[in-house]
Amino acid sequence: MKSTNHFKNTIQAYLEQRAASDPQFEWAYTTKENKSIDQCIAYILNTVQKSGCNGFTDEEIFSMAAYYYTTDNIEAGNPVNCHVVVNHTVLLTEQEKEQARKEAIERVHNEAYNKMRQPVKKAKKVSLVPQQPSLFDF
Repeated sequence: MKSTNHFKNTIQAYLEQRAASDPQFEWAYTTKENKSIDQCIAYILNTVQKSGCNGFTDEEIFSMAAYYYTTDNIEAGNPVNCHVVVNHTVLLTEQEKEQARKEAIERVHNEAYNKMRQPVKKAKKVSLVPQQPSLFDF
């Protein structure tokens, strides 16, 4: 399955959050060994594909995920090769922002260093002043 990892992570985060706040759902989410996040994603994508619609609200998608885990004998379907757009923004902590900044600075530093280490190609000397032929050139 080639669904977007961000989509998969979003669904999984929702399921874990719901399991933490709902004991009944936690039981269904953690004890059913025949259920997996990949099969849940396949179920959601197949359901969306069958509907013929292109856009869904978060609640609709999350309810499909919860339905998959709470319903026994549900057919997930075959994995779907698609690209899923998730309209959530990623919020970084100050520590994550600082780490990303350090990595970016290090990457720029390494690129500049590698560029300096490359041998300089000598350009042919081109005279901008046209040469006057001498009497000996004829």
